[in-house]
Amino acid sequence: MNKLLKFILLNVRSFGEVLIFIARACVGFWYCRNRLHKWVQSTYEIGIRCVFIVSIIGLFTGMVMGLQMYYTLIKFGAESALGTAVSLSVIRELGPVLTALMVVGQSGSALSSEIGIQRNDEQIDALETMGIDSIGFLVGPRLYASLLCFPILTAFFDLIALFGGYFSGSILMGLDGAIYWKKIFDSVYLSDVSGGLFKALIFGFFTVGICSFEGYYTHKKSSLKGIRGVTQAATVAVVKSSVFILIFDYLITSFLI
Repeated sequence: MNKLLKFILLNVRSFGEVLIFIARACVGFWYCRNRLHKWVQSTYEIGIRCVFIVSIIGLFTGMVMGLQMYYTLIKFGAESALGTAVSLSVIRELGPVLTALMVVGQSGSALSSEIGIQRNDEQIDALETMGIDSIGFLVGPRLYASLLCFPILTAFFDLIALFGGYFSGSILMGLDGAIYWKKIFDSVYLSDVSGGLFKALIFGFFTVGICSFEGYYTHKKSSLKGIRGVTQAATVAVVKSSVFILIFDYLITSFLI
């Protein structure tokens, strides 16, 4: 019991440190030079580079959902509700969660490794010596870029997944395509879309903060030195970010319902 309590308190403390780190980055960003250039570069790294993987995952997620839902609904003679089942599942849950997990796996690990290497090479110390806020300079642009990239990538995932469901349900299984799309437009409300995008916003902002935090403090949080310490920091960053996504998905869903 004591070990469990110690584990919980340790993680609560760690999350508090991440929140302070994020706050420093958000404020420090506005005092840095070349803010726009750094933000555009971060937008490319987090957003544009992940479009392909998000497209592939979205397409096959929609196809699997369409196939599974069709064979489930047809048992009850309700295959016409395929569009409703696929769209609500994707837009409310699968879209923001899978998009965030994919982006964390690709960009989050790279982000943590990059900052960790800069720490090991003493580049961060050099920035501090020159009077530059290293947290605002390195992390701030990425945090603000996540506010744009994650919702857009999630919306793109949703759209691709709906077409994937259409391909499985209508083209492969023979469901009338007009019925599929009509059910989507009849059942999806603005609150469903905004709820999914809100999740994406929260997931993106905090997971980028977690990955940056682990890379920035790799010299303190890891007993390993050099590249092995950076590798461990990247692994821990991805694991913590993934756990955060799943826990807060439940909490946000409970709040929105």
